[in-house]
Amino acid sequence: MATEEVNNPPSLPSYPQLIINAIEALNDKNGSNKTSISKYIESKYGDLPAGHSTLLSHHLNIMKESGELVFWKNNYMKADPNAPPRRGRGRPPKPKVPLPPGMVLSSARPRGRPPKDPNAPLRSPKPSGSGKPRGRPRKMARPEGGIAASSTTMMSASVRPRGRPPKVKTSAFTEVSVGH
Repeated sequence: MATEEVNNPPSLPSYPQLIINAIEALNDKNGSNKTSISKYIESKYGDLPAGHSTLLSHHLNIMKESGELVFWKNNYMKADPNAPPRRGRGRPPKPKVPLPPGMVLSSARPRGRPPKDPNAPLRSPKPSGSGKPRGRPRKMARPEGGIAASSTTMMSASVRPRGRPPKVKTSAFTEVSVGH
């Protein structure tokens, strides 16, 4: 901060003092925004350093974090020691009960499924009481000829083929004779 004070002209007070003076002079009940603070400082002290806006932003952030200023709805105001702290949006957090001394919290369980024990005995996935294998049964292979092949061809002749039947083509002669 000493280097920032060197950049100020000798007639200028420190930036935190400039900011406090500006907020007091503007005297707005809702506080003053950064633009109005900057304009007040420029009007009162015409001779400002080149990086005035960055210096102002930097010092406003420092004063906000230290508690000298309160930032509410994009406005800065002096912190009132008697005022209760302002709450943000949402439900306030539950108060934490302090632990008695000497008590240590156990670490939380890690996320995810625990790893399998490599020394555990192998288990069968299903008891072998039913005797049937799991899943869909395999297709039976078709025999290549013989009695079974001739019976399948006879059987397939009486069974309709897959899909939509083909459209029956009619000749022009039948259409004319049907029309009369």
